[in-house]
Amino acid sequence: MTEENDILQAVYSVILDRKANPSDSSYTAALMRGGIDKILKKIGEEATEVVIAAKGGAEQEIVYESADLVFHLLVLLGHQNINPTAVYDELRRRFGTSGLTEKASRPLTLDP
Repeated sequence: MTEENDILQAVYSVILDRKANPSDSSYTAALMRGGIDKILKKIGEEATEVVIAAKGGAEQEIVYESADLVFHLLVLLGHQNINPTAVYDELRRRFGTSGLTEKASRPLTLDP
């Protein structure tokens, strides 16, 4: 495990603890109580803030907003009981493959 995903795993562990042992003073526990819709809304907000920060070009603002987005993605993974290592594994699987090739190899899904 690298130092980078050590911190991601540490944050994820805290998220799981807040899920299992919620308190009224925990932001993460409040997100979990709000359910999937609240979590998804926050991810959408944070993604938009990353876009705005990137458009503005201020490096520290991009870093700050990106950290917020990654945190909320970890909350989503925790809510859905998906370990971040599954995401790392998927990135490893894709590494070295053209993004266009990888996307074309995915099975087609039909919208209901």
